[in-house]
Amino acid sequence: MDSPTHLKHIYWRSRRGMLELELKLVPFVRDHYDALPASEQTTYENMLEEEDWQLFDWLQGREVPADDLTRTVVDKIIASNGRL
Repeated sequence: MDSPTHLKHIYWRSRRGMLELELKLVPFVRDHYDALPASEQTTYENMLEEEDWQLFDWLQGREVPADDLTRTVVDKIIASNGRL
């Protein structure tokens, strides 16, 4: 399990300039991040380096991530609270 400080950092990084993304990412981190395997947690953290428009397109289903693990995490985010 991650330290509370690390989880706060991930939570704050999940807050985005685009409200639509924030409404998906923040609840996902709050409710599901801890249950992800370590590889998917790392993938989620790496996803936060992407531009908002890229994350938005993935969560809308307009684009599909090329990486299988990223696609798995995106699918879990969508499953947790719906497509944008």
